[in-house]
Amino acid sequence: MKLYRIPTAAGIDSLTLAEAETPRPKRGQVLIRVRATSLNYRDLMVVKGQYGRGGVPENIVPLSDGAGEVVEIGEDVERVKAGDRVAGIFMQNWLAGPPTSAHAASALGGAIDGMLSEYVVLDQNGLVPIPDHMSFEEAATLPCAAVTAWNALFGGRPLKPGETVLVLGSGGVSLFALQFARMTGARVIATSSSDEKIEKLKAFGASDCVNYRARPDWDKAVRDLTGDSGVDHVVEVGGPGTLPLSIDSVRIGGSIALIGVLSDNHRIDPSPILRKSINLRGIYVGSREMFEAMNRAIATQEMRPVIDRVFPFAEAQDAYRLLESQKHLGKIVVCVGD
Repeated sequence: MKLYRIPTAAGIDSLTLAEAETPRPKRGQVLIRVRATSLNYRDLMVVKGQYGRGGVPENIVPLSDGAGEVVEIGEDVERVKAGDRVAGIFMQNWLAGPPTSAHAASALGGAIDGMLSEYVVLDQNGLVPIPDHMSFEEAATLPCAAVTAWNALFGGRPLKPGETVLVLGSGGVSLFALQFARMTGARVIATSSSDEKIEKLKAFGASDCVNYRARPDWDKAVRDLTGDSGVDHVVEVGGPGTLPLSIDSVRIGGSIALIGVLSDNHRIDPSPILRKSINLRGIYVGSREMFEAMNRAIATQEMRPVIDRVFPFAEAQDAYRLLESQKHLGKIVVCVGD
């Protein structure tokens, strides 16, 4: 079988196509023919050697996100059968409850081999069925960005109909958060650096958008849009560089889900968090239980993810380059096989 490895995390050119024997499932394991994978910003950090304090294992197979079909099961497998359409969960042993360090040690494409391969073997407990209405390409976008957005909006103080959500930019997490918020009957305000992307964000359901290049003080624009009260929830993907503005954008007693590290490092003054009684919660994807709850909601609404472009397997490096360019809107997918 064919697969990609990262012999040395030295940039996109270090992503190497290789050959390996197709693995066989052991007791409790499942062999999956991967049909599609998708990229997240984390994957760019991994290939550049910028992920985690200790980096990633040498020769790791990248990508956390993938969907495919079960082709063989090992002994004592009861959760799936041959022919089932499934996706792997981000942390293979985080099934429910709060996250632990042991869960983090099972993260696909970072701690252990990931999904950029024609076949993978995963534990039966690390799989979920994918929604019937979705293609493999669509389902491959769910494990990281979608579950992260779901956790951000429903894993803490759950979003309620009529509340207002602020999403930053037009990456995968932000677009999933926009879609989930609209499904819930919430209002969404979005930021972007591009007027062209702003028009698309409005088409996806954002009620108002702010161009943060034209309005570097976008927090003030957000407050104006909410009658100076602030939003109920912020899906904060920028990190330290944007967090102070997000803190100013949220209402007293509101919630900020802290997810990304896209912006430059800054010192954060904690006093506004205290004065406004803000619930600031760090998000690291989510559990299988969250994934399953999210899929039930997606299936009920027949929601479809936003995909910017689908690349063939042989052009995986080009998919990374598009991610690096930040010119995409939505998810970038790599097809595996025919």
